Amino acid sequence: MTARKPARSLSAVPSTLRIPLAARASGDAMFPQVAVRDAYAAGILEQIRDDGQPLPEDRATIYGILARTRRFRALAQDFLKQHPGARVVNMGCGLSHYFQWLDDGKSRMTDADLPEVLELRRELLPDTHPRHDVCELDLTAPDWWEQLSLPRKRNAQPVFLFTEGVLMYLEPEQVQAVLTTFGERAPAGSVLAFDAMCWLAVGRARQHPSVRTTGAEFRWGLRRPAELTQPHPRLHLDATFRVLEGMGLPYTLFAPMVLLLLGVPIYAVYSLRATDPADT
Repeated sequence: MTARKPARSLSAVPSTLRIPLAARASGDAMFPQVAVRDAYAAGILEQIRDDGQPLPEDRATIYGILARTRRFRALAQDFLKQHPGARVVNMGCGLSHYFQWLDDGKSRMTDADLPEVLELRRELLPDTHPRHDVCELDLTAPDWWEQLSLPRKRNAQPVFLFTEGVLMYLEPEQVQAVLTTFGERAPAGSVLAFDAMCWLAVGRARQHPSVRTTGAEFRWGLRRPAELTQPHPRLHLDATFRVLEGMGLPYTLFAPMVLLLLGVPIYAVYSLRATDPADT
């Protein structure tokens, strides 16, 4: 039997992949109202759960991961209804398996991440479909668009890109560079969906019940929604989804007050669209 590479051997930020994996594996029973019914997560977790690292137990994190999973899934499914056969790319895929939900018989999906993550992923999640592939990606590199072999021309078919639990670990200038590249290169109608914490979280990963054990740090947080469209004039903020509001009455009641005080939600999923003048 081939020995598995334990998740603890991953560097700090990649090692956070265990958090969403564990939430999708066991969170449905805890929060049936946002159940995702992931057919792969429990089996993958069983293969790496003996690595000595604690699994997430804080309810807000588990709920937030399930809720954002449903949101990313719904955004991608809606996009594919509008653009049948379009390409979907999960940038920073970890050990997630969105193709189980997004395979409409035509779509093409790429799961992309750093080499150390893909090494583990290939052992635990072998390729099973010709329309589903994996690709090495460094989202902080200036040529990340080329690494993914994304369209060279703006008049190509729109693409759906999403990045989950990634941007908050990048430096602010790196996030801005990602948004700028998307705005400059993406065909009109393309969507970039991502989750973001507010500016108050920056530098406070040690206070997060799940992330603090990984050694990763939150380096970017949103201060104003306008920051998302400033990097390029083609960027349009389609929607903001407050992830934690459905968890319970306190989150719902205090959300407007938090938004007023901080300027943005504590944690949300955002959907950006690349537009041309004729589309606005």
